[in-house]
Amino acid sequence: MNSRPYYTLDDLNTDNKVVLLRIDINSPLNPETGEILDDTRFKSHKKTIYALDDSKVVLLAHQSRPAKKDFTTLKSHKNKLEEVLNRPIGYVEDIIGKYAREKIKKMENGDIILLENVRFLSEEVIDMSPEMMTQTIFVKTLSNLADLYINDAFAASHRAQPSIVGFPLVMPSSAGLLMEKEINELSLALNNNSSPATFVFGGNKVSDTLKVIKNILNGKKVDKILLVGLVANFFLFSKGIDIGEQNIENLKREGVLEYKDEAKKILKENPDKIILPVDLAVKKDGKREDIDIVSLPTKYPICDIGIETFVKFSKLIKESEIVIINGPAGIFEEKEFSYGTYEILRAAGEAKHSIIGGGHTASVAHMLNLEKKVSHISTGGGASIEFLSGEKLPGIEALEKSKTRFKIPDIEL
Repeated sequence: MNSRPYYTLDDLNTDNKVVLLRIDINSPLNPETGEILDDTRFKSHKKTIYALDDSKVVLLAHQSRPAKKDFTTLKSHKNKLEEVLNRPIGYVEDIIGKYAREKIKKMENGDIILLENVRFLSEEVIDMSPEMMTQTIFVKTLSNLADLYINDAFAASHRAQPSIVGFPLVMPSSAGLLMEKEINELSLALNNNSSPATFVFGGNKVSDTLKVIKNILNGKKVDKILLVGLVANFFLFSKGIDIGEQNIENLKREGVLEYKDEAKKILKENPDKIILPVDLAVKKDGKREDIDIVSLPTKYPICDIGIETFVKFSKLIKESEIVIINGPAGIFEEKEFSYGTYEILRAAGEAKHSIIGGGHTASVAHMLNLEKKVSHISTGGGASIEFLSGEKLPGIEALEKSKTRFKIPDIEL
């Protein structure tokens, strides 16, 4: 028996068992065709799924969230899973209805089925306490049809939702191999007191990032926080810099202007730690144009950090003992605005210890063949950063509670 506060696959006998396996295959999609553009997360679950060869595996997964353009069914995900695993996957266009229940009851050893997007269920997206989650129809229905629950969805484990938190509280549960690896790798970084320690935040999850920045600063384990992407635009605006009407409207659409005073306070209290871009790249008549911060406001959309910024940031990253990067520096899908993201990630490969997190950022890291140059490429975006900020992820906490509730010697496994 391991000494970890949660069970791992080594602790469980999964043979001939019905296993609910929560995975995270939430991926970027082609907006026109629905085609999956990156299979990194699919590949990350291969070892766990292969380890369950003698089980009846019921996959729980999601794609995006309600009201988002890429909120859709998992039909194309089923096809991608078959391609990655090289084995048949049953796709069930149902989650807790009669069709899904009958499919699960008829499974044989070695079968794998993928249920529909769990976020189609309102119970999955309603805010409630962990104990209330155990009383949802979702959890009650599926837990009565399965023997074990395994959470391999590290990237979604910062979300307190029934598919992540509810099941471990009502049935024997463990971490999957990917989950275990993520915890091991990120714990090494979390307990690393090396200096200089540098965090790089980008992407567009401003409110989540703001919370993590405050936690990191309170923990005093950071020397520099470099800001890029929409996060940087938000902090520049909060500092009192007019970034242009179009870019301010973008912040309004993301619903982040209410956090302006918080960001302003952080900048005032940490002038030497928070590093903002010195120049930016805008899209002018369809082309890239780098402009100095003093040239703002601009009537054009900001799409990347400027050349001077990524040269400056790359130097700071290379000089770091440990660097953690989360989120792209711009619209990296467009070649002219990919330079900031690419150069920052390449610089991470030269730091002594480097961790890259975030779905999109991780995808670029794989594309640049950085697997052997960086210490760890995490599947988690918000999850990896919240973990590194010292927060206990709801998904991991639920697994720990499960271990205390279901003692292996006392249950028939």
